[in-house]
Amino acid sequence: DWKYRHAGLMALSAIGEGCHQQMEGILNEIVNFVLLFLQDPHPRVRYAACNAIGQMATDFAPGFQKKFHEKVIAALLQTMEDQGNQRVQAHAAAALINFTEDCPKSLLIPYLDNLVKHLHSIMVIKLQELIQKGTKLVLEQVVTSIASVADTAEEKFVPYYDLFMPSLKHIVENAVQKELRLLRGKTIECISLIGLAVGKEKFMQDASDVMQLLLKTQTDFSDLEDDDPQISYMISAWARMCKILGKEFQQYLPVVMGPLMKTASIKPEVALLDTQDMENMSDDDGWEFVNIGDQQSFGIKTAGLEEKATACQMLVCYAKELKEGFVEYTEQVVKLMVPLLKFYFHDDILLMNSTSMPLLLECARVRGPEYLTQMWHFMCDALIKAIGTEPDSDVLSEIMHSFAKCIEVMGDGCLNNEHFEELGGILKGKLEEHFKNQELRQVKRQDEDYDEQVEESLQDEDDSDVYILTKVSDILHSIFSSYKEKVLPWFERILPLIINLICPHRPWPDRQWGLCIFDDIVEHCSPSSFKYAEYFLRPMLQSICDNRPEVRQAAAYGVGVMAQFGGDSYRPFCTEALLLLVRVIQSPDAKTKENVNATENCISAVGKIMKFKPDCVNVEEVLPHWLSWLPLHEDKEEAVHTFNYLCDLIENNNPVVLGPNNSNLPRIFSIIADGEIHEAIKHEDPCTKRLANVVRQVQTSGGLWTECISQLNADQQAAIQELLNSA
Repeated sequence: DWKYRHAGLMALSAIGEGCHQQMEGILNEIVNFVLLFLQDPHPRVRYAACNAIGQMATDFAPGFQKKFHEKVIAALLQTMEDQGNQRVQAHAAAALINFTEDCPKSLLIPYLDNLVKHLHSIMVIKLQELIQKGTKLVLEQVVTSIASVADTAEEKFVPYYDLFMPSLKHIVENAVQKELRLLRGKTIECISLIGLAVGKEKFMQDASDVMQLLLKTQTDFSDLEDDDPQISYMISAWARMCKILGKEFQQYLPVVMGPLMKTASIKPEVALLDTQDMENMSDDDGWEFVNIGDQQSFGIKTAGLEEKATACQMLVCYAKELKEGFVEYTEQVVKLMVPLLKFYFHDDILLMNSTSMPLLLECARVRGPEYLTQMWHFMCDALIKAIGTEPDSDVLSEIMHSFAKCIEVMGDGCLNNEHFEELGGILKGKLEEHFKNQELRQVKRQDEDYDEQVEESLQDEDDSDVYILTKVSDILHSIFSSYKEKVLPWFERILPLIINLICPHRPWPDRQWGLCIFDDIVEHCSPSSFKYAEYFLRPMLQSICDNRPEVRQAAAYGVGVMAQFGGDSYRPFCTEALLLLVRVIQSPDAKTKENVNATENCISAVGKIMKFKPDCVNVEEVLPHWLSWLPLHEDKEEAVHTFNYLCDLIENNNPVVLGPNNSNLPRIFSIIADGEIHEAIKHEDPCTKRLANVVRQVQTSGGLWTECISQLNADQQAAIQELLNSA
């Protein structure tokens, strides 16, 4: 009976998320077994097999793609040829979308030719069917499959661009009937994703046509019904077009901004009702109610809120992409966004508004400091108030992050005494609440009702508390980096709470973030930072060998900035830290995935001690060890520090680094090549030029060059060439 096979496959689809660990070990057998059912005689079983493959591709990504790409792609493409069963075809295409969305690009490229050939031939057949019979189910999915493949393949999709674009434009132009709105929306999405994948140069030939098609649909949002599926696709497509065209998108702003501001300004209908009235209204579509006690309920009509949220998201995208090109609109957008920081009806709208603040300041910068300061004053009070009052921790953390970014944009002098007073009180309150919540959770763990489920919800609470703590750290970081040591008297108001964070008995995230705050003080407020040394130096040195990598990383970074910025008072501590750092670097599991970032911070800290406090260590003795630990490639920021120091040493002909008769140069070449392979340094970083110059100098001395290059493998040789071409 096919129903049993169907039920079994649907059950397999459903349990992947919850039974992750149990299924992972036997995934191979499960996948091989499920693939057999793609050949089942009953179409509903084939449909269920597509469902299971698609769901597992999402639940077990990207491991699923890495292990089963060959079998799964071939099987799904074959199932998509099932012309007699539209639903099976469409579902195979949907499974392919799930598979490609999370598929690493390098795995997909070998199949690109075959994928494109299949998708194109099915698209052509289905277009004919649409014209002749009006069937559209498979076409809707195939269009999204094409978009998903292009999105993953990126520039590798360029050769296939001309194969698809004419047909896709044809659909947008002609699929104007009401029942084709979803197809049209998905096709608009597909065109914009292909444009983003292939890049501006290739897309420019069609950009003008596509923009005209979008403008035609856009002319007035009010012509589209509220539930028109095209609206959300359109809004996202505009944002992608802005990313593709960059500054050239500016010319379309006058057309786009009118409807967009209108949508972003939607005011929801609200009502305060007693319970009796509410019962009469509950059937009325689109109202949501919150009981506020005393027989009363607060109602809000949710229609239009999603569109409002998406419109706010687009405004953020334009501000981010166009920067000063958006300056004409910053004032009206700020006037819209700032009051919305009190818009409690929709979290996404709150999130977008807070995200927009630092971006809008960046846009307004071209109008000069006076204009910028006025805009900041309009925002600042509202942001600080929102940090004090926002109840939802996800939204609160975003507002705090945004506020920190704004301070970084505005710099020294952006907060007055009242701001500092209010902010100090709020941060003190957040930290006190953090400790109180931890105590309450410990009490609940002693409760007789305590079980696994309770622990899970306590863990969630703990995670969101720690996330708020990270944002307290963000705000302090931006204040220390802008105001330097003159802000320390203000900081002393919360100093006891920060000291409490780094006590040895505290949970590790407290210690991690407490150390990060002291790292910032050392980095930005030295030499004055030393007056707090009695509180943080011992915990910092002890934390270098902590059993949590996150704590080790914060401590090692602290030692690095101590050497670089700390001044003479920190000398003895740099000497003491060196042995502890080396112990961490040389431990057997130093380079495992969870430990590598902490280890790289330790390696960088050793480099900084040698560079900035050379009299604290025996540099000649430590250097050969340090070289053997290079290159760093996970922590990009620290990689730049280490490569810059390596360049200093080579440019100064350091005999330890170069070795007798330059015998270490092949090793140095392999360090540089591996750094390039792992993209440890961005090509625009000045350090890249220095590394390229080192390589070029060797290039001029024939024999030495041959010796260095011959000891590299093919990937390393290609990387050296890439470095020379880019710098």
